Amino acid sequence: MKAFKLAALSTLVLSGILTTSVHAAQTNSGENDARELPKNVVMVIADGMGPVYPVLYRNFKDDPETNIVETTVFDRLLVGSSATYPHKSSGYVTDSAASATALATGVKTYNGAIGVDINKEPLLTVLEYAKIKGMRTGLVSTSHIVHATPASYIAKNESRRNYDEIADDFYDNRAEGKLVADVIIGGGVKYFKRSDRDLVKQFQGAGYQYIDSFNGLKTLKPGSQTNVIGLLADVALPPLLDSEIETPLMKMSKSAIKQLENDDKGFLLVIEASQVDWAGHSNDIAYAMGEMDDLAAAMTFLEAYSRESKDTLVVLTADHNTGGVSIGSKGEYKWDGSWLENMKNSPQTIATRIHEEDLQQDGIEELLGFELSRSEYSQLSKASDAKESYVALKQLLDAKTFTGWTTGGHTGVDVPVYATGPGAKKFIGYQDNTDIGKEIFHLLNRQD
Repeated sequence: MKAFKLAALSTLVLSGILTTSVHAAQTNSGENDARELPKNVVMVIADGMGPVYPVLYRNFKDDPETNIVETTVFDRLLVGSSATYPHKSSGYVTDSAASATALATGVKTYNGAIGVDINKEPLLTVLEYAKIKGMRTGLVSTSHIVHATPASYIAKNESRRNYDEIADDFYDNRAEGKLVADVIIGGGVKYFKRSDRDLVKQFQGAGYQYIDSFNGLKTLKPGSQTNVIGLLADVALPPLLDSEIETPLMKMSKSAIKQLENDDKGFLLVIEASQVDWAGHSNDIAYAMGEMDDLAAAMTFLEAYSRESKDTLVVLTADHNTGGVSIGSKGEYKWDGSWLENMKNSPQTIATRIHEEDLQQDGIEELLGFELSRSEYSQLSKASDAKESYVALKQLLDAKTFTGWTTGGHTGVDVPVYATGPGAKKFIGYQDNTDIGKEIFHLLNRQD
């Protein structure tokens, strides 16, 4: 990828994107507008979280002893919706790279593109612009940090699959000579510590503290504004259902904010809840509800932080919908999430343990948290390996919960948008995903 100057790109953004924002054009000037200006911005992307997932989660958390379905943090913060389609050259259904690039830059691009336009020319991202403006910046993800969504905020590459090159960009790409992200927390050790290049050592040489576990987060001193690269897994973090850490996304987000807080220019933090998408691709309802639980914990913390700080805007949306999940299936007007409440592991891990530990019915029931009928156990017993067991377990849970799926890929539906804090009103109603990126540029430009 060719070299470029972010200073020149920032001028282009100021003269172009900022003047084309739908919501910016509707902004009122004056004292009321000034009160709506955030000092800090937290952008959360729930990868794959189409409009049904928050409703499923509401039902999953419902108290069966009441006559109403209780609301969740997602219901409290809902403000609008967003279109997700990529550049028309890629059709109507986006991948994570194109959609994340749109959210990060305000520009549509082709599926597979990381931070570049349809001509493979580099684009300025909101994270880079925040750094140019003198803000503290951070990136958090439960996947490997060089995966498509987080990568699109820093890297410039024609293909999302070029993980080593993307990792190189995390160090080599600079915003007016400065590393783009002050705090990086996620997975992906294998892409940063390689035989051809040790990027961790280079970050340490640039003054970054390196941590490789959740215990390492405890060594970070609140308010110290330490630059951090935290790579907490070889590739991605485990699903919440398999994690030894309670609410890992919230803990990573909280640690990042503690290092980014300052009394001067403010901060921009981008957070990806990565694995709702992977659950959708796998058509795994238990996995999905676990990841939504992790996201809900993070959003509850961010909602409280925004309320207490009074100067922090939090925006949550999805890059696209994955799996085409439905509440009810096969003509039945039912959905029952109670079968998912007591699972000890993810279905994939349970399937692996069935074969590695030669589990019998009582052992499988212990992991699932419910008893199996004779026919259900018989179906599971027919599986010859862990892969077949995983398929059988997912089918069992779908049948018990009345969950349906239409695809193992993405769909082109609009996704929800949530916001709280100063500036939240700018995201009310229907918008394109590029409008979200443009509005954040607009808010950062007016920060001074």
